[in-house]
Amino acid sequence: MPDALAEVEPKAAQPQVAENPLETEQAKRKKKPRLMTMVPSSLIKFSTFQKKEKGQAGATSPITKKPKENLEGPCGLGCIVISRCQRFNTFHCFVVFFCLLITSQGIVFGLKELSMETFVKDSHLNDVENFLLPMTYDISSSLVAVFIAYYGGKGNIPRWVTFASFLVGCGSLLFAYPYFTEEDFKANVDIEEDICQEMKSAQACRKTVPSFHVKYLVSFILGQTVQGVAAMILYILGIVFIDNSVAIHSTGIYIGLMDASFVFGYSLSFGIAAPLLKGTKNGTSAISVEDSYDIQSWLQHWWIYFGLVSIIAWSTLIPLSCFPHSVRGTAKIKAEKRKQPHPFGGQIKDKEFETSIKDLFATLWVLLKNPILICLALTKASGSFVFIGASEYLPLYIETQFSLTRPIATKIAGFVLLPAGGLGVLLGGIIVSTLHMSCKALMRFVMVTSAVSLMFFGFVIFINCAPVPFAGINEDYSGTGQLGNLTAPCNSHCKCSSSFYSAICGRDNIGYFSPCYAGCTLFKTLNDGKAYYNCSCIQEGLTTSDEQGDFIDARPGACNTKCYKLPLFIAFIFSTILFSALSNTPCTLTILRIVSDNQRSLALSLTFMILRIFGSVCKLFTIFFTAIAYCLYKYMSKRDGDSLHIPVKSVKVKKKGKK
Repeated sequence: MPDALAEVEPKAAQPQVAENPLETEQAKRKKKPRLMTMVPSSLIKFSTFQKKEKGQAGATSPITKKPKENLEGPCGLGCIVISRCQRFNTFHCFVVFFCLLITSQGIVFGLKELSMETFVKDSHLNDVENFLLPMTYDISSSLVAVFIAYYGGKGNIPRWVTFASFLVGCGSLLFAYPYFTEEDFKANVDIEEDICQEMKSAQACRKTVPSFHVKYLVSFILGQTVQGVAAMILYILGIVFIDNSVAIHSTGIYIGLMDASFVFGYSLSFGIAAPLLKGTKNGTSAISVEDSYDIQSWLQHWWIYFGLVSIIAWSTLIPLSCFPHSVRGTAKIKAEKRKQPHPFGGQIKDKEFETSIKDLFATLWVLLKNPILICLALTKASGSFVFIGASEYLPLYIETQFSLTRPIATKIAGFVLLPAGGLGVLLGGIIVSTLHMSCKALMRFVMVTSAVSLMFFGFVIFINCAPVPFAGINEDYSGTGQLGNLTAPCNSHCKCSSSFYSAICGRDNIGYFSPCYAGCTLFKTLNDGKAYYNCSCIQEGLTTSDEQGDFIDARPGACNTKCYKLPLFIAFIFSTILFSALSNTPCTLTILRIVSDNQRSLALSLTFMILRIFGSVCKLFTIFFTAIAYCLYKYMSKRDGDSLHIPVKSVKVKKKGKK
């Protein structure tokens, strides 16, 4: 007991006995069993604290922040504490499992985006479904961001992160549910090949099974809601925990590592799911009963990928739940940070608010009156659009501009271009941490890197390829047709329908909307794919014969653009994304530095809310202008039938005698 009292009240014991602290600690260990050391010490400290309070009733109460901040504890699962495991009670061990969890969520996001893209192409969604399916994540994350930041920032952050790992796994399973439970994703019916025939019977369309449609919508809406909650825990409370646990000039490295882990997972999903996009290369092409096995294999791959991600996320549950409120060394780091001068001096008071709703809105009002915070939040929102735009439209742009297949274009975007974002956020964190940048230097760094990114994007604009000749669009069927009209004299007897898009490339290096619009009357399935014969609209070009000696007129797919600018495009777009991502981590660090410590989590939540709302405003503009275009197209197509007239300055009509 005297030894314990000497530990609790060193000021009273020091004048009486001058003893070596190391010898005292060794003596205590000899007297007490190793496994029972913690319990008696805590009881002694508690009783001594009560006596001290009674003895100093009339004295001035000391500052009570220090006992609250010193929340370092042992690493263990509940009451199970293993002494040999305390070597893992470090921030670096926490970062390993935390980044693994972030990577798993990045994979989930990538798989979800590709899956939704496939589903939207093959399904006819109404306006409500088109709004809810992509917007559920933004809505859910915006609704819970402030509450998670305000109450989670005052609690045990590792426990919140553990809960987030459980949510990431559950959300991934919700995404896998419709693929796992559906027997047939498509109705396996025979559709007659869309070739030139004077008498055509009604063709059965390949439609999505209604049960799958409903299951997919419900599962993905719920899954995105769960993922939205998990993301706010990880990207708000996780950043605050990082800032609490490392030195002030090391925070940028770990925030960059966290963001790079997400980008790595997102890019990895593009690589593993790219082969699954083959089934949607031509959503309206023919399907036969022989494709049933491929469809079942396609479904199986989707739910297997989502299931594996759930396992990866849940593998971090137990390790993350073992970490205490603060890892070893946090109290010392916080003490050193308090010695650092604040950028605004005494203007920012580190006032601690209570947990009531009234105090929550009071804190929000304080942050909303901070113009620097609002500007930086808008900066972060606008900067995120570069990565969002690249992930959404870059594969499609590469596919159409350079005439590549969808799987190859997606792999290029996933393995070459999107990692530029991960490399950028990591390098940005390393650079600003190594140079020990102040807030002013961080903002200057953001402006310079953004300007360089804009310069590289200017070069990207001028890298383009000549459009592929397409009959009825920019080619007039050798002078016999009209631009903007798919029907020409060579295919007028075929009774073609523009509802079936199945692009083919003729031996004349001209693309056609379908074999029917090319006037093809026969087709064969060869070892290297389909081939079309007797095409009345294809009269020029080199002829090649098949194994049976018949001359091939066209093959499925788009024509080769013969454009060799892809490496140059990759170099410039890689640089654009890289320099744009360099500003992400400095912007986050500046937000953390311009507010008080107790307001950091709420400031980050406000930033994410502005990002989501700003993005949703853009979505509203997208919906509005797309609706106008849709109404105009519907009106013009009703007026002109299948012919959509495109104004041109002049049309060169070739003479009939020349070819």
